Amino acid sequence: MEALRIEGLKKKFGETEVIRELSFSVPEHSVFGFIGKNGAGKTTTMKMILGLLKPDAGKIQVFGESVSYGETKTNRFTGYLPDVPEFYSYMTASEYLRLCGEIAGLASGEIRRRSAELLELVGLTDNKKRVGGYSRGMKQRLGIAQALLGNPRLLICDEPTSALDPVGRKEILDILFKLKGRTTVIFSTHILTDVERICDRVGVLSEGRIVLSGEMEALKKQYAQDKVMMEFPKEKQEEVLAVLKAQHLEPLHTEVVEPSLEKLFLEVI
Repeated sequence: MEALRIEGLKKKFGETEVIRELSFSVPEHSVFGFIGKNGAGKTTTMKMILGLLKPDAGKIQVFGESVSYGETKTNRFTGYLPDVPEFYSYMTASEYLRLCGEIAGLASGEIRRRSAELLELVGLTDNKKRVGGYSRGMKQRLGIAQALLGNPRLLICDEPTSALDPVGRKEILDILFKLKGRTTVIFSTHILTDVERICDRVGVLSEGRIVLSGEMEALKKQYAQDKVMMEFPKEKQEEVLAVLKAQHLEPLHTEVVEPSLEKLFLEVI
């Protein structure tokens, strides 16, 4: 089943066309890397998926139901982590999740159970510190817990690692990796190594359109080059090199060259 389908989406701000004829889909239970340069339109697209921004044209479906601007019925399927989540600084993580659960109408027992599970998942169990004293990475982890509180079928993360140090990035990626198979994740970023690490599908956004999309491994095979690395025992190497030398061919280096996501990204944009 498709968790998300977008067809012919368009959005302008004044005379600037940010999204033009955007179409792609995300299968259920996949981890989808939504890739693009800063300003490519990733956040604009996510806000339209959430019904917070009105498209000029096109349609969006979440688990087969149409998204309408200002009507957030499809958001019952969705958890959202903005790029800079905001919290009440005087609360602890448990207090904040309890507040979010009450606003969402969850039963008190369900709030306690889900909060305990999620704080363990994000590594904030028994943390009595007020959120105002959290590091950026800790806030991102709490943001993931809040986004997952309602047990969403679709989790949308907008640039969750962009401003983190290497340790913080690893912590967030490890958490998102654990969600594979449990929910569908859309992970927007311009950090390509993060996508290679956890995503099984990608879509590259450039000039308001998807210019490359598909399964990660299939794309790498599709764009693979005819370059090969060969390794021989030392005695055999000498024979091979002797043959090559006789033909006036002296290789300086040989190896298999698998296309990286960075190379594909630069090529398609």
